[in-house]
Amino acid sequence: MNHAPVLVVLLPLLAALTSLLLPYRLAPWLFSGCLAGVGGLLIPLYQRLIATGVFRYRIGGWGWPLGIDFYLDGTGFIMLAMTWALLAGIGWYSLAYFRGRPAAAHFWPLLLLVWAALDNLFLTADVFNMYVTLELLGLLSVALIALAGTSDAFSAALRYLLAALGGSMCYLLGVAMIYSASGTLDWVFLRTVLTEGPRAAMALALVTAGLMLKSAIFPLHFWLPRAHANAPAPVSALLSSLMVKASFYIALRMWLWIFPGVLHTHVAGPLLGLLGAGAILYGSLLALRQDRLKLLIAYSTVAQLGYLFVFFALSMHPEDVTPALQAVVFFALSHAFAKAALFMGAGVVQRTLGHDSLDRLAGCAQRLPQIVFSFGVAGVSLIGLPPSGGFVGKYLLIDTAIRERQWFWAGVLAVGGLLAGAYVFKILARAMADGLSPTFAPHLASITAPSHVLPDGAPKAAGDTFPAPATVATGPTAPTEGPTTSFTPPTTSAPDPGISRHPTPAPPAAAISAAMTAVPAEAAPPDRGLVWSTWTLAMTAFLLGLLALHPLQMIAIGAPETGPRLPGSEILK
Repeated sequence: MNHAPVLVVLLPLLAALTSLLLPYRLAPWLFSGCLAGVGGLLIPLYQRLIATGVFRYRIGGWGWPLGIDFYLDGTGFIMLAMTWALLAGIGWYSLAYFRGRPAAAHFWPLLLLVWAALDNLFLTADVFNMYVTLELLGLLSVALIALAGTSDAFSAALRYLLAALGGSMCYLLGVAMIYSASGTLDWVFLRTVLTEGPRAAMALALVTAGLMLKSAIFPLHFWLPRAHANAPAPVSALLSSLMVKASFYIALRMWLWIFPGVLHTHVAGPLLGLLGAGAILYGSLLALRQDRLKLLIAYSTVAQLGYLFVFFALSMHPEDVTPALQAVVFFALSHAFAKAALFMGAGVVQRTLGHDSLDRLAGCAQRLPQIVFSFGVAGVSLIGLPPSGGFVGKYLLIDTAIRERQWFWAGVLAVGGLLAGAYVFKILARAMADGLSPTFAPHLASITAPSHVLPDGAPKAAGDTFPAPATVATGPTAPTEGPTTSFTPPTTSAPDPGISRHPTPAPPAAAISAAMTAVPAEAAPPDRGLVWSTWTLAMTAFLLGLLALHPLQMIAIGAPETGPRLPGSEILK
């Protein structure tokens, strides 16, 4: 299909607008239709890319310099395919997650708009159009975070908005300087007309600073943990797997396609690599200190983003650009699936148990075995163990560092894998520890005390309730994602003179024992859609390494050392 590139963007955009006019219950059907339509359009795009190599699509037939062109190469196609696959999994999960919730009326149009914006970003050849898309993604992310409806979510959304606006200002100033120096905004042609100098260097610095802020790279990560931890679980998965990758994708285009000589002749590459190394170490150590599951996963995202910026330190030699590009894009691909699965699994835990406190996960493996298994499988990819996609990405990055004899970067990448193993095993150890089965946890939130128990030193009537024991936590209180069931154990009519008065408000052991005895042996399990969508993405991350050869070959199509390719297959030098 000749118009497949533009239809990939138009389909979710039109579906989003249509969903605003129809009852919100029909929005999932529109989303499913877009999955089928865009999936079908990716097939001819793939076939054309394999047959003819990179190509441009002139929107409206205008073309450069009057119009905006789409440009598709191997890296762009991998990002399009990744977006489609992840949105399929997140959409499946969201069907069950938002069922019966008022937030569903807002979630599906926002998700479709995000899809259209991401596809446009990965296809456009215009750096100002990239800015417009980044602005749309920032505003849509703020709205998605706020869907949680809690004060913590509103605060996190506002912090994200301020960070996104700051990053957009820096990026826009950089784009304005690029245009003043070159007279064009088409990044394919910028490579041929833009000359190095103070103005170009300042433009690149501004653009990079804005993209670092939007990508939450250390030390500009202040907005990410709270935003990802307090958003609804599908939104957290979307932010961590796709949103932060959009800014990094633009950084790749800027440094490798528009300003390729800067990495080869300046200290910018090692400087960006040091920021990435700091993110790996700092984010991993902060993840180990967290007491909330979603906060741990959020700080893990800060750490994993560091690998993406270590790439710039490994691309200083022209002959190493393509291997390093293959490594970092494939790593981003595997990380997206693994991190989406982790956040979706955390959402199941939070909804089922009513919390995401790591200190209260004992017995979770008995209650939610598929979710704990998904944690382990996705964690294997984050650590970088075979045969996962994370193993292939990290192996290629370390191999590039060793071939360049850059032992420091190889050591940082190896230490990052060990630290990832530490916080992944922290989750698994807490979940598989012996303790009170989470089946009973929701039923112990409110326990009716027997009439003979007098905690306050005063007579109590039968049916009075005691508050659940307080839990000490260093982080903010986790929002409750599911209703808490109140349980009233049987009471006795006559007091027991052998039981003394107790001044603490905690429920007595006898009441807890009665509650555990009376609670059904098996509470209602989580929705199958939540469980199997999580499991599917986790297994994709795990098995991606076995299918790595063809994606790596795709990434090499249009690699920057050969230059962007225009119609007629001429190469721009």
